[in-house]
Amino acid sequence: MSTTTSDAMIHKNLLDQAEQLYPQLLERITETKVQRKLPDDTIQALQQAGFFRAFQPKHWGGLELEPIVFFEIARTIASACPASAWVLGVVSIHSWQLALFDYQAQADVWSEDSSTLISSSYMPVGKVTRVPDGFKLSGEWGFSSGVDHCDWVFLGAFVPQEDGTPWQKDLRTFLVPKCEIEIIDDWYVSGLQGTGSKSVRVTDVFVPEYRTHKFSDGFKQDSPGNKKHTAPLFRLPFGQMFVRTVASGGIGMLTGALREFIASQKARTSRAAGVRVSQTPQAQHAVAQATTTLKELKLVFYDQLEAMMTYARNGDQVPLIERIQWRYEASLVGPKCIQAIDDLFKASGGSAIYETNPIQRFFNDIHAAEAHYVNNPYKPGCNLGGFLMGAENTDFFI
Repeated sequence: MSTTTSDAMIHKNLLDQAEQLYPQLLERITETKVQRKLPDDTIQALQQAGFFRAFQPKHWGGLELEPIVFFEIARTIASACPASAWVLGVVSIHSWQLALFDYQAQADVWSEDSSTLISSSYMPVGKVTRVPDGFKLSGEWGFSSGVDHCDWVFLGAFVPQEDGTPWQKDLRTFLVPKCEIEIIDDWYVSGLQGTGSKSVRVTDVFVPEYRTHKFSDGFKQDSPGNKKHTAPLFRLPFGQMFVRTVASGGIGMLTGALREFIASQKARTSRAAGVRVSQTPQAQHAVAQATTTLKELKLVFYDQLEAMMTYARNGDQVPLIERIQWRYEASLVGPKCIQAIDDLFKASGGSAIYETNPIQRFFNDIHAAEAHYVNNPYKPGCNLGGFLMGAENTDFFI
């Protein structure tokens, strides 16, 4: 990662701020869970630190951070409050994607208030009808994380082709103002409660053509917004950026779980065995495995990000085989973190089932995170194996 002295100081300051937020995020854990969304104070703190501006263009007051720096910030936040990091990650990536839209769409969102946030649900369930200068959009989407704190929403849908070609070929993100959506309060879940990932509904809403972004443009690393924003950051493949926003949370959760386990178990005596937990092989192995898993995942994760940025800086396309393999490797973050956290949970003894035990939030949240499409390695694994044996790529989200 190539940075100037000034950049390095900015990056260090941001990481220091993330560490400093740790105590207050811990204080709001219960409040966050009960509210089923991030408290306003947490959103304000993340805003004041500038974290939501990480991937926003400098033209709109953003930081245009190196991805590695942002994901270190998100990992630090997740080690305290996974829900906060989840919302920070997915909402921040939306600022990055908005930079890929037509400039007028960016102005619609940021011209009056450049701190405006966007939520999303990319599942392609919307019904689209072509009309003059745009589309009519209807449908209901689930899992719109942070929607209560956002004024616009990205929604996924396939666009019917004018020439009759298969409709699956034009998947787009539609940008819709919050005033035209209905939020459905259905977020009653076992983990990541604070993400407030409620469902949203729109009915026959007009979306101008310029407020849509083609997945194919994101795949080609050549979107309308690239005419205005020329930094290498905005030449990264859309799919590769988004999957890492979701996957990185697992690394932070494992970081926090390991920290809490050592802090709570290091001096504790097991009531069942009558010896210190630190002397039991199960606890020792769980700590060793968690530590090694963290090192492995960070090395692979950050190596991928640096490789992507190298391609972007050189003005090169990311080769298809690397995209496919990176997608599979990113999907393994969740399962590997789950295994390590599960081992720490089991080594915590019977006390692990109490809600007052810090390991609880990481155990429940990592299992909730596993339900996300990005964290399922089966399809990307089959895609990689098939591609290496001569089959066609089947994943558009790379």
